[in-house]
Amino acid sequence: ADLATLDTLDSRDYRCGLAEVVKYAAIGNRPFFEWLDAHAGAFERFLLFVDEFDPHEPFDTPEPWAGKYDPQWEGPHLVWPPYMQGAVAQGVLDARQARQLRSCYGAKLSMIDHWFGRVLDAMDRHALWDDTLFIVCTDHGHYLGEKDIWGKPAVPVFNPLGHIPLLVHHPEVAPGARSALSTGVDLFATIAEVFGVEVRQRTHGVSLLPVLRGQAAQVRDHVLTGVWGREVCLVTPRHKYVRAPAAANAPLSMLSNRWSTMPTIVMDRDLALPLPDGRAFLDRMPGSEVPVIHQPYAAGDAVPFWARARFGGNHVYDLDADPAEEANLAGTAVEEALAGKLRAVLAQMGVPQAQFARLGL
Repeated sequence: ADLATLDTLDSRDYRCGLAEVVKYAAIGNRPFFEWLDAHAGAFERFLLFVDEFDPHEPFDTPEPWAGKYDPQWEGPHLVWPPYMQGAVAQGVLDARQARQLRSCYGAKLSMIDHWFGRVLDAMDRHALWDDTLFIVCTDHGHYLGEKDIWGKPAVPVFNPLGHIPLLVHHPEVAPGARSALSTGVDLFATIAEVFGVEVRQRTHGVSLLPVLRGQAAQVRDHVLTGVWGREVCLVTPRHKYVRAPAAANAPLSMLSNRWSTMPTIVMDRDLALPLPDGRAFLDRMPGSEVPVIHQPYAAGDAVPFWARARFGGNHVYDLDADPAEEANLAGTAVEEALAGKLRAVLAQMGVPQAQFARLGL
């Protein structure tokens, strides 16, 4: 097989059974180290961004990876988990199948490590560690049975999904660990500062360079996370507050100027976002003069499954005392304080008033 094979592949779930050379781990990392080999030293400065899609379903790998962690398994490998909470409790998976799914995920991680290692080898070959900022990040985690949750179903953002790895090499910083809060938009602010770029637009990111250099323990006192159409999650150094919609998950809207790239045309209609219709109008995102299409939704609209699912109320966790997020402190004075904090954070960001109404704030 060769990379031209990818011309015929147009969706994430068509790649089962392919040779390793056309797996995402290879097609993401091979051009990475080949570019470094060809161009290292050719530029005074450069920004190279590689989107490594794996690890992602299907957890399908060729040998020797496929049987690496479960060599006794017989039959087709289980490469796609059910998207649900309670899969084992409800008999959708048994304990043996759960182990097989996790082993296939681990096999894919090992295959990725192999190809990513070749990127690190290229960094070594060209002595790029001496003057290169190198960041390894991700967008979200994956449930593999924690709390009997599998995949990415319609549940709150617990730590397996939301507490994600961030590895940063800075040539002027000694190796070590940091416990500072950070979120994805901070990487933009960090890279902008490294390159000396003045950011013209309003953004929500904060540069992490003071934390990396040991000049500050924290650069922010909270982060926000969540999934469109579901809960809004506030994380502080000590607590996590998951605020669910107050009643009927309304009013609910999507604001975007990139509808051509939104998931409006997908094979699985449970994942699709309806196209704008006669209710849509031009609007502005908070802090921006760029017009966007504001599409309101109402009960009965075919929004993605996670926005139609039931909500289990608010969640509050003391992450210091309860890192496994087992003891829900909702309804206590802790929640009252965090609700006030969330309200203030959203107001500072200038979120639409409809969001306060949706969340009962």
